[in-house]
Amino acid sequence: LRQTTTLSPVVTHCARLRRTMMKFAVCLAILAPAAAFVAPARRTTSVALRMSAKDEEPWFAEAVATNEVDKATLDAAFSKATSKTQDFLEAEPYWDQSTIPVNTYKNKDPFKGKVLSVKRIVGEQATGETCHIIIEHGGRMPFWEGQSWGVIPPGTNPKNGKPHSVRLYSIASSRYGDDMTGNTGSLCVRRAVYWDPEMGAEDPAKKGICSNYLCDATPGTEVSMTGPSGKVMLMPEEDPATDLIMVATGTGIAPYRGFLRRLFVEKTPAGEAYKGEAWLFLGVANSDSLLYDDEFSEIKEKFPSNFRYDLALSREQTNASGGKMYIQDKMEEFADEIFTKLDKGAHIYFCGLKGMMPGIQSMLEGVATKKGMSYEDFIKKLKSNKQWHVEVY
Repeated sequence: LRQTTTLSPVVTHCARLRRTMMKFAVCLAILAPAAAFVAPARRTTSVALRMSAKDEEPWFAEAVATNEVDKATLDAAFSKATSKTQDFLEAEPYWDQSTIPVNTYKNKDPFKGKVLSVKRIVGEQATGETCHIIIEHGGRMPFWEGQSWGVIPPGTNPKNGKPHSVRLYSIASSRYGDDMTGNTGSLCVRRAVYWDPEMGAEDPAKKGICSNYLCDATPGTEVSMTGPSGKVMLMPEEDPATDLIMVATGTGIAPYRGFLRRLFVEKTPAGEAYKGEAWLFLGVANSDSLLYDDEFSEIKEKFPSNFRYDLALSREQTNASGGKMYIQDKMEEFADEIFTKLDKGAHIYFCGLKGMMPGIQSMLEGVATKKGMSYEDFIKKLKSNKQWHVEVY
């Protein structure tokens, strides 16, 4: 992929103009609008990938705004590029995790990625700004779903004069990337800011260095990256009937977007084989704070037997006691079913702020006690069977 730019207004040779226009056409065909990102059919259906509910709104707004290319042309180009099975980044067999890439790039010699797109993906009433950021790695930094990338923001730490430390972000795309070429990966980043009540405004001195750097990035921005890292959040693909229970708060949704694209959107061996049920619990403050809701809702519509999607909107819903609906409250509504699934071998994942875990564990312990179970033994068994996956920050 290459970042597109506006054509020069002065072109002296027709041949040169034609060559230039052809190059831009190729780039634009790749940088298709979000509604053009439609996966090839699986089980006689397909799922559109959109960053917002507005079908006409492109991810790469500048690429379309500065060049007159109609949506139908972009859709046709993308469909042609993704008409084949996505299997060129698979292990042999596809579920074998022995060759997973880990720490290909480290702090002392980071990889230089390039930002292709930064897009706000929450509504006006969201409690903070969250961006979907697509980064080009040219196939030189492969990863698997559930892994993380490290980002080293430019500059130095004013406290010690040393370079900033690496920040880890769960990857929010499948190994094939949002363009399905294997050359990109995506991050879901919430801009970290601090509201000073005395100032009555945000204090720029206390803002998140890396999150603001990424959310403020523009196409072409170079990013120093490490990784990929982590094996805790990998999917168990050897048994395609395995149920997955995914629990997220906020940007903790990132790895699950990669999971669900692989299982239900892209035409991968894992997706073709999957017969289990993937169940997503997502907790955010309000409807405007939902992340990738249109994608997940469409998957639910297309695959009702294999995907469930439950939301906890703390400022819009109430729990059984009349209080705010938090993620543990929504899970408790289905506690018996969750425990039954875990007893039968389901894997459960938790990703998001570490503050989510005490409430969830307290709820699970209370349910276990009512069932006459030892909570400690229950969790110990899940961990021993590698069914318990936690990545919080």
